[in-house]
Amino acid sequence: MEKNSEMTNVSTVAEFLLLGFSDIRELQLVYATLFFFVYQVALLGNLLIVAVTTLNQRLHTPMYFFLKNLSFIDLCYISTTVPKSIVNSLIGDSSISFLGCVSQLFLLVLFAASEFFVLTAMSFDRCAAICSPLSYELIMNKTACMIMTAVSWLSGCLFGVLFSASTFSLTFCGFNAVQQFFCDVPPLLKISCSEDHVAIDVSVATAIVLDAICFFYIVFSYVRIFSAVLRMPSSEGRAKAFSTCLPHLAVITLFVSTGVFAYLKPPSYSPSSLDLLVSVFYTVVPPTLNPIIYSLRNRDLKAAMGRILKGTIPLHSLWNKMFVSLCE
Repeated sequence: MEKNSEMTNVSTVAEFLLLGFSDIRELQLVYATLFFFVYQVALLGNLLIVAVTTLNQRLHTPMYFFLKNLSFIDLCYISTTVPKSIVNSLIGDSSISFLGCVSQLFLLVLFAASEFFVLTAMSFDRCAAICSPLSYELIMNKTACMIMTAVSWLSGCLFGVLFSASTFSLTFCGFNAVQQFFCDVPPLLKISCSEDHVAIDVSVATAIVLDAICFFYIVFSYVRIFSAVLRMPSSEGRAKAFSTCLPHLAVITLFVSTGVFAYLKPPSYSPSSLDLLVSVFYTVVPPTLNPIIYSLRNRDLKAAMGRILKGTIPLHSLWNKMFVSLCE
């Protein structure tokens, strides 16, 4: 790290050092192998969901529209942190450039915020489908779906800009080792020598308020959903509704609880294995579990995936259609 004794501001920091999962070379390779396997599972699962919801006309419904966006976000979200960690473990170099750290934090917050807002939209969609089935098509029309998705992405971009700009407006001097395997706000605040954190405090407070509103709305939606489900005369209908909603609720709970814990827990100035474990649960586990949960509990998705894997759906047109129709 370049350092000027008379000018200790952020411009003197050329790079940061990310925390590895182990200082032992053999264990670093083990963690790299494990992360590579998890990353491949997440990539394959989310790509398959994007593929089947794009190619199968029967799945061009609001629920699968949001699921396709969620899977695309998960692809980007896990790709923001895991590949860099794998490469660092393989080559034995934990450094990340200053601009690389800025970019990683920006993308991390962008995709995390977008995912939470999309999950909120999905809870609204399921609530409308189960509690107001007769007016569902009117409520969840194409325009409404597009607006909710656009708001989710734009909100994510806004929070990404706010968090990255306010974090890197701080002064970094001397110690440059980030106590995390990726650039995130809490470990960066620990190594900042600025005492004034007003900008980042305002950004975090704003995010907490909006997240709390979304979370309470999600809880309210599920209260309505479960009340409606319990009144269903058909046991098969109740089972189908619970199988759709409970995994959704489980993912939201895991994602929100671990993220809140990481951002709001009292700071510790020594490396903690708990911090690493918690960060894995809100950055790596949700993008990996989402496609497994939704595909295993959904007959239509399993059938469509089976046709793709057996080759009855041509894959040569997948790449042209997949991203073009992401917002259709």
